[in-house]
Amino acid sequence: MSIFERLNRLFPVWAILFALCAAWQPEWFTGLASQIQLLLAIIMFAMGLTLSRHDFLGVIRAPLPVAVGLILQFSVMPLAALCVSWMLGLSPELTTGMVLVGATAGGTASNVMTWLAGGHVALSVSMTLVSTLVSVAATPLLTWLLVGQSVDVPVWGMFLSIAQLVIAPIALGVVIHHFLGAHIRRVEPALASLAMFAIVVIIAIVVGLNAGRLATLGPLVALAVMLHNAIGLAGGYGIGRLLGFDKRIARTIAIEVGMQNSGLAVALANQFFTATAALPGALFSVWHNVSGSLLAGYWKRRPVNDADGNAQVDAATH
Repeated sequence: MSIFERLNRLFPVWAILFALCAAWQPEWFTGLASQIQLLLAIIMFAMGLTLSRHDFLGVIRAPLPVAVGLILQFSVMPLAALCVSWMLGLSPELTTGMVLVGATAGGTASNVMTWLAGGHVALSVSMTLVSTLVSVAATPLLTWLLVGQSVDVPVWGMFLSIAQLVIAPIALGVVIHHFLGAHIRRVEPALASLAMFAIVVIIAIVVGLNAGRLATLGPLVALAVMLHNAIGLAGGYGIGRLLGFDKRIARTIAIEVGMQNSGLAVALANQFFTATAALPGALFSVWHNVSGSLLAGYWKRRPVNDADGNAQVDAATH
């Protein structure tokens, strides 16, 4: 195992450490607030570099599981965010941040957690890819629909920003992968480390910007984030099983639905709303990697039949 792979396995640890450093010495990170969008673009570019045409073909091979995951992604998570916010009495700013997290695509870390959990990795990559593309329109529209009555939601500005921060870097990465795929495969662990470093710095920046409010807002927002994440994981798995998918595919859907691209939520909140609205995304980034790692470890000790999952994915194409 390379040094980069060892570093990547400690993702939750780095996220917690950077968040604690930012809470202790916020000035180390607050000066980097203007770089959040650049850091997110780096994450998306690194993701694009690892994608090939086979990943896009995976969507065609398994349209039904991908479609179910997509629908759950953009229904369960934004509605759960709104319900949890109402239940805990969060302010309009924090509610906006929660809904932004819920209305984004699946996070790239979900692919790693799916692998660790013994899920269907190719299916997870396909779900992340499709939800990321759909998020260009879905994220601003869902945010406007759910919180547009209490805050001004610049739908068109968010649409353009997501296209610039997500689609353009991924597309560039895919093009480069097409020509240099063999070389890129050798450095994929290093690319994952680069993306990991970028996300933990984003977390630290947002925690630093909210350092003065963490004592009062932190515990409540942390509870909201934990509930939101738990609903996504449980809902994804439970609904997947109710719809007849086997355990392996249900695990994949659960992780994909429960783990969000919270870095994008942070970038949008910081650009179009306030630093407070970015706090749920920052805490979600920390927590979903912790909960995802714990759940993946639990499921890894309870393996399922690979043949069943592969058969269902193949059957979905007919």
